[in-house]
Amino acid sequence: MALEEKNAWFMGVIAIVAYGFYIALLFGAAEGGPLHTVNYVPALILTIGAAILANIILNISVSIVSPRNARKKDDRDREIYRFGESGGQAFVIAGALGALILAMIETDHFWIANEIYLAFVLSAVLASVLKIVGYRVGFQKW
Repeated sequence: MALEEKNAWFMGVIAIVAYGFYIALLFGAAEGGPLHTVNYVPALILTIGAAILANIILNISVSIVSPRNARKKDDRDREIYRFGESGGQAFVIAGALGALILAMIETDHFWIANEIYLAFVLSAVLASVLKIVGYRVGFQKW
C-alpha cells in the first residue's frame, strides 16, 4: 500500500471517529435537553485538535517506518491527490454556503458551527474515499 493511500485511510477514519466522539459528547452533555443549549465549544476544540494531532502523529510514524523510496511521489500520486482534494472541496463549498444562509437567517451559533464542522468532516471523508478509490481502482482522466 502506498504511503499516500495509508494517509488517506488515516484521514478518513480519524475524521469519522472524531466526529462520532464529538456527537457523543454533545448528546451526553444535553442529557435529553435541547442541543443548542449545550456548551459545544470545548468539545468542538477538543475533537478537532485531537483529530489533527492524531493525523500528524500517524503520518509521521508511518513515514518513519516506511522505506525511503516509499516517500517519493510520482505523477500518479499527485494526480490522485488532486482528484481527491478537488472532490472533497465540494463539501467545503456547500458548508460555506450553508453557513452563510444560516447566518443570514440569524440562526443560533451552535447550528452554524456544527454545520461547518460537519462540512469539514464530510469533505475529509469524501477526499479520503476518492483517494483510496484512485489507488485501488484507478480513475478516468477527463
